[in-house]
Amino acid sequence: MREILGRRRRLRFRRKRGPVQPAQLEAALTCATEWQWPVLPGVGPKAATTRGGGDARGCGCPDPDCVVPGAHPFEPGLLAATTDERMVRWWWTNRPTAPLILATGKNAPCAVSLPAVAGARALSVLDRMDRRLGPVVATPTRWSLLVAPYSLEQLGELLYAKDCVPSSLRFHGEGGYLVLPPSETGLGQVRWERAPLAGSATPWLPPVEAVVDALVEASTSAPDGGSRLSY
Repeated sequence: MREILGRRRRLRFRRKRGPVQPAQLEAALTCATEWQWPVLPGVGPKAATTRGGGDARGCGCPDPDCVVPGAHPFEPGLLAATTDERMVRWWWTNRPTAPLILATGKNAPCAVSLPAVAGARALSVLDRMDRRLGPVVATPTRWSLLVAPYSLEQLGELLYAKDCVPSSLRFHGEGGYLVLPPSETGLGQVRWERAPLAGSATPWLPPVEAVVDALVEASTSAPDGGSRLSY
């Protein structure tokens, strides 16, 4: 009798916990419902057979020369990004492996990205300079430093005031997007190089001015006088 009651208690406990959710759905729900970041599913990668018989990862969109394979919105488009839990669940229930796309700007994070090699060097320099950074997203080709939302006017004034800004930098602001972990794209896995603190509230984000200032300083501090961020 005790064994039967024990089994029932364990079953009730398991039901309370609920089923384990796919990684992409869990991440999308965290972004949308806990952090209020508008998200939507990306087009995803598509396997293509190479001449040697192997598989090459391309993009699921119709463009055979897509420059960001699998890592961009397609159907639905970027304007469909939402924080609505029901919509997010519906999307990733139907497409459980779809990449997680963040619509940047307005009240959502923006980002400053740079090539992966330069990103690794920059973070090393910024750590030695004791500069505080927010979350950092790493893809095989580029690293993105998340920053607080900014307007196009604010960014324009910031860049105008600089004598020199590394040409390798890209800015993801209002009307832009960014692929987030744990997505798999046509170029490979997306991961957190600097992850948001587990169990924290909305992740802290530095102002774009502080990040650009730090990157410019890191770029011009190369021992040979060249740029650390030119790769």
